[in-house]
Amino acid sequence: MSKWSPRQLATAAIIAALYTVMSLMSSVFGLTYGPIQCRFSEALTVLPFFLPEAVPGLFVGCLVTNLMSTVGPLDIVIGSMATLLAALWTAKMPNKWLAPLPPVICNAVLIGAMIAWYETGFSAQFPALFAYNAVTVGIGEAVACYVLGLLLLTILPRIPALRGRLTLRA
Repeated sequence: MSKWSPRQLATAAIIAALYTVMSLMSSVFGLTYGPIQCRFSEALTVLPFFLPEAVPGLFVGCLVTNLMSTVGPLDIVIGSMATLLAALWTAKMPNKWLAPLPPVICNAVLIGAMIAWYETGFSAQFPALFAYNAVTVGIGEAVACYVLGLLLLTILPRIPALRGRLTLRA
């Protein structure tokens, strides 16, 4: 891994701060934690498609956000790791139309399972509750990533100050 420039480190820090603030904005509407969630900040999870430094920024931002989670330590670890996994996977996507898919899948599966386990443990109700949570979390994630995230992927390359800084792909 090569050293990152001060600009890249600052970009990662800004993304972390934006993720945290946007998550807190979602919490005002009760959309940040729980089985029905649509964190506005999740739109930022498409940024690794263009910016490698978004990966640690998203992880740190999610970690800070999850320190305030109603689920507790489980969300701090699993929720933050789901975002890290999604960010790493997003960076490998071949085109912008697939870039939102990793966060949707990672969050639907990992967060859906975490919430189901938190509510029932591995009881007989776990499979049904997991299915419900995976669908509801996945829908919220799809809205954030495919609506707001794709909007970001479309608009960012058009900003003159960002030209030359973004890794442009098909």
